Amino acid sequence: MRTNQDLDPVRLRQAFGAFPSGVVAVAAAVDGTMVGLAASSFTSVSLDPPLVSVSIATTSKTWPDLRRAHHLGVTVLAAHHGAVCRQLAGPVEHRFDNVAASVTETGAVTVDDGLARFDCTIYREVEAGDHIIALLRLHAVDHPDHAGSPLIFHRSGFGRVSPYL
Repeated sequence: MRTNQDLDPVRLRQAFGAFPSGVVAVAAAVDGTMVGLAASSFTSVSLDPPLVSVSIATTSKTWPDLRRAHHLGVTVLAAHHGAVCRQLAGPVEHRFDNVAASVTETGAVTVDDGLARFDCTIYREVEAGDHIIALLRLHAVDHPDHAGSPLIFHRSGFGRVSPYL
């Protein structure tokens, strides 16, 4: 292993990309409009209290709006959501065009056919380099019984989990 000469952003992104991750939509109704983004840095954190986390780039123009929301929706995206994920990374005004989504009474927005859907509030934000780690407290969960495969982000592209051996 070589020293920090290998820590240039391009090589680091390639190395990070060797680890596949699931993809979630983080969304809310803000000032009467659905606002959201896709994140590939979702993880469960704690059962008591129930917490999850997502990492958001400090350059995100969407996070400042989302963090004003009373509640956030987090949807674990399914393998067929590749186009939805790309749309959530595209122009803000078109992120929810033709996307089947629901808004809760508290303003959390979730994608209707996601593998799991969470209603959350911001528990804490932690500055971490060029990202903000948002710890989210869960208030409700919907986990349909139907089986599905998650959308996977790996080596800068989308894929799906192969059936178990």
